[in-house]
Amino acid sequence: MSVRIDPFHAIAISRLAHELKAQGRSIIHMEFGQPSTGAPKAAIGRAHHVLDTDGMGYWESPALRQRLSRHYAERYGVAVEDERFVITCGASPALVLALLSAFEPGDRVALARPGYVAYRNTLKSLHLEPVEIACGPADRYQLTAAHLEALDPPPKGVIIASPANPTGTIIEAAELARIAAVCRERGIRIVSDEIYHGLSYVGPCRSMLEFEPSALIVSSFSKYFSMVAWRLGWLLAPDDLLPAARAYVGNLFLTAPSLSQHAGLVAMDCRDELEGHVEVYRRNRALLLDALPGLGLREIAPPDGAFYIYASVAHLTDDSLAFCKDLLRDTGVATASGVDFDPVEGRRFIRISFAVSTAEVEEALRRLTPWFQARS
Repeated sequence: MSVRIDPFHAIAISRLAHELKAQGRSIIHMEFGQPSTGAPKAAIGRAHHVLDTDGMGYWESPALRQRLSRHYAERYGVAVEDERFVITCGASPALVLALLSAFEPGDRVALARPGYVAYRNTLKSLHLEPVEIACGPADRYQLTAAHLEALDPPPKGVIIASPANPTGTIIEAAELARIAAVCRERGIRIVSDEIYHGLSYVGPCRSMLEFEPSALIVSSFSKYFSMVAWRLGWLLAPDDLLPAARAYVGNLFLTAPSLSQHAGLVAMDCRDELEGHVEVYRRNRALLLDALPGLGLREIAPPDGAFYIYASVAHLTDDSLAFCKDLLRDTGVATASGVDFDPVEGRRFIRISFAVSTAEVEEALRRLTPWFQARS
């Protein structure tokens, strides 16, 4: 039976942005959560060396798995056997592996609304039923233990994201512990998307693994490690689901690129350079939070982490997709429509990525200010 899913509208926005750029327009890309910086210099140097000396092939790096195991011990205080890491071609295949390994067709899986567009569509593609829970300002746009406790019957699983996309909100440690307790009591399997870990402006991010050892953890080198195009991520699977995850990865995806694995291993020790990127995002966030209320964008989700501003434009439109296209054509600033993240309320929201240079944020604000002032 075929499944119909919604498109990722931000891709259409980006396509329009590139068309305008080809016409000679100056475009500022704030539609994707894509760091404007490249991979760390040492990682690129390692890649050059490997290209010159190694023919490469299908391979999963034992050294990278061991380094990830050490990372979890150092960052979260959790001991994880390196065999539990399945290296993937980014977080998207890791999410597919997690869902295939943990659930059966027809199972119900809860998730926050707003939330990352691919959660809903990947669930549908795998013949799983998304149970979207409306999360607004009162919940800081995040799932809570109370939400999960109220579901009757309980779902088979839940997808947690902290920091979240599109809002950047972070779930505090005490609430993560309460969520884990409710899920244990009700037999709900947790899939935790932690790809934005390392990008926090309110203190360290906590892993769900600290509170629930049986959780499946999805993560990536794309965000904090600034390696989007290298397509490298991982699934951390519990022992009972590891054989299924390895069977699926071998048949569906084979292995992550060997070159990326070599570079990713080196990138994990480039902390000074990577923390420099976080400081750029911190400045960009401050600039936007200071300026946007003056443009009439006063209802903003708390951007605790990641690199997004999720803002209401309800006073200006109830068609945020058309709004974003008009904004792009008029100013050259590309943003994302909230309909990707929330099919119900998203038509009144936009998402602005500040994963660009500070100079680009400043120029974007120069362009946006008269445009919004003219409409308010």
